Amino acid sequence: MAYALLLFVPLSLALRYIFDAPPSWVFLTGAAAIAVLADWLRRATEQLAERAGSTIGGLLNISFGNTAELILALFVLSRAHIRIVQAQITGSIIGTTLLFLGISALIGGIGRVRQTFNQASAGLLSTLLFLVVVAILLPAVFDLTERVAAPGMNASLVDERLSLGVSVVLLLLYAANLIYTLVTHRDVFAGDAPSGEAEWSVARALLVMTAATAVIAIQAELVSAALEDASAQLGLSPVFLGAVVLALVGTVSDLFAAVVFARQDKMDIVFTICIGSAIQTALVMAPVLVLASWFIGQPMNLVFSSPLDLFAIAGAAFIVRAIAADGETTWFEGLLLIGVYLLFALAYYFVSPV
Repeated sequence: MAYALLLFVPLSLALRYIFDAPPSWVFLTGAAAIAVLADWLRRATEQLAERAGSTIGGLLNISFGNTAELILALFVLSRAHIRIVQAQITGSIIGTTLLFLGISALIGGIGRVRQTFNQASAGLLSTLLFLVVVAILLPAVFDLTERVAAPGMNASLVDERLSLGVSVVLLLLYAANLIYTLVTHRDVFAGDAPSGEAEWSVARALLVMTAATAVIAIQAELVSAALEDASAQLGLSPVFLGAVVLALVGTVSDLFAAVVFARQDKMDIVFTICIGSAIQTALVMAPVLVLASWFIGQPMNLVFSSPLDLFAIAGAAFIVRAIAADGETTWFEGLLLIGVYLLFALAYYFVSPV
């Protein structure tokens, strides 16, 4: 099945360059191809991690966990779709924390009264999520304050400079978190660890990683180029496509892995996958996009002007904090998480296309 799904890659290319198909077809098949390639990239990274030991393996998984999502966001950003990139960041955070964790808790909880997890590890993850909320709210509040206090000031330039500073601080804090969890306190946060031996050679894993990354870049160009026309043809807001479709495309492989571990009653790993992915999106991917935007000539700041984005991120952080407080989950809590995500998705569906 995994090999059969790779057919989306030549199919999307054929639709674009041979059959000159409608942009909606190119967009959907390209998005599906990225999702499949992201799973192959994850598998190759895990194979390398198995051979590298716990600390280096953890770094590998963290470093390449959001590669597909980052590449896709860079190509969308290169076409000056800053609002869509911000929606993609928001959608990725609420998708992994609410939808993915919810589905995992629902499926893992079937046939079980409850599932437990390491409260220390989940507590650190939920604390980092609150840091995410502060870091994303700060530029928006600063922008509003400055525009009211000094209407004639060039607020955009100040926003960009503040965003660059915030990005550097976030990256430094994330690096410190890696040292804390993988080096100095790794015994505390070890929890359950995936067991097994690597089935691929180092050469094969590196080849798959390189090939998958290169083809993801090709597909990301197709998807970003077809985004606006596909939005018009499908009758959907580009913001909805960014927050729901593009956000889930690069991270859907995390869902498959999380569900497998949830059925094995390894909720520590599920929390690490789902919440860790959201934290990496906010503390690594968003700052990297801000810094990279200056080099590609499309400066982006961290001012999320949409109250919906800010409310969604803050809401997800508070909900995860509540879930993590008692150290256990049930299938009904999973269903509640899915329900909250669907409410946010419904709100994005009705966002004005303009």
